[in-house]
Order: sequence, then C-alpha cells, then structure tokens
Amino acid sequence: MKNPVLSLEKADIFQEQHLVLGQVNVAVYPGEFVYLIGKTGSGKSSLMKTLYGELPLTQGQGQIVGFDLPSLTEKQIPFLRRKIGIVFQDFKLLPDRSVYQNLRFVLRATGWMDEGLIEQKSHEVLDKVGMKTKGFKFPHELSGGEQQRISIARALLNDPELIIADEPTGNLDPETSVDVMKVLLELNASGRTILMATHDYALILKYPFKTLKCDRGTVFEVQQKSV
Repeated sequence: MKNPVLSLEKADIFQEQHLVLGQVNVAVYPGEFVYLIGKTGSGKSSLMKTLYGELPLTQGQGQIVGFDLPSLTEKQIPFLRRKIGIVFQDFKLLPDRSVYQNLRFVLRATGWMDEGLIEQKSHEVLDKVGMKTKGFKFPHELSGGEQQRISIARALLNDPELIIADEPTGNLDPETSVDVMKVLLELNASGRTILMATHDYALILKYPFKTLKCDRGTVFEVQQKSV
C-alpha cells in the first residue's frame, strides 16, 4: 500500500491551552476522498488548522505531504502550503482584483516568475473548474457558486498533493452545493486527494465516501448510515 498523504498518531489537538481532540489516529491515502464531520465546536476547524500549520502539533505524531508536523518551523509553513490546496467556506478572494489577478497574486507569492507560465497556469485551472470565461470578472460580479469554483481553481495552482476543503458548500444553496461538489468529485476522479469538512449530510448521503467524525473529544470513522 502507498504511504499516506496525511497521518496522525496519538495526536492531541490544542486550541491555545485547551485540549480540543485527544489521541487522534487518522490516515488519508493518495486518491482518497474523505469527509470530516462533527457539530460546531467539536474540533473540526482546530484539526484543519493543525494540518496546514496554523496551530502547532505539540503532542503525538503527524505528517502531511512529507512534512513532519511536530517539528514544523515557521519558515517551512509557506512550503507546506504550496503542497496542499486550501478551499475556504467564505472563498477569501481579494475583492479589489479580478479573477486573473487573484490567481496571479498567489502564483507570484509562491515563487512563479515567468509571466507566460503564470498566464498559462491560470487558464488551465479555470478550465478545470468550468470558469475559463470568467477571468476578467471581479468577485462581486460572480455568484457564490462561481466564487467557490474560483477558490477551488486557486487551490489547484501549485498542483497540490492534498486539497483541504473546509466547509466549501457552507455558504451555498443546495443546488449550487451539488454543482461545487461535482467539481471536487471530478478532481478526485482525476487522482486528487481530498479531505472535506462539512455539515452537509445530504451531500454525504448522495456521494458516500470514507467519513471521519469529531465527537466526544476525539476522531473516529463512522459508517455512512450512522452519519
């Protein structure tokens, strides 16, 4: 079996001094689509933040896309985030820049210098999410679903080994949620590994995959029917 893209062993997840999740054991393998569920305040966000380096892992073992989380330094965090793509619930697009300018900003910030390659990569990721004609639009000119597609395109810019989607359909209506979910499913079908935190149980039942639940201070796998 291939090595996991993400693994945690006996990991304790803290928010400041408060223990949020204890003795967490998780493994996500290349090509998997994994849901992370749990009530508000159950620790999902703290777990996600630990995975992309916003919160330190001080107890237990953990690695993500080749980086050791307990020994992760401030200088390593930007390099970690180049190897993972993060999709946020509230899109986090720069409102005063066009779609192309949003993508260009990320590429320049992560070391891309060649303007021709920047343009080529921007067109490529927009095409993957069905937004190739929207590059000159500004965020306020796009619907919520379109903004989330742009957010997914942005997450693809550096060909990440893992996409972390934190409530990507949380601000969307049910029909738009399905549209965005289909984009993520297409990416997964092409080989992308995806970890998606969600409250949208209708999507989980419609598109069943491995499901992890944050509850009672820990994380465990649940069967689809007991979600």
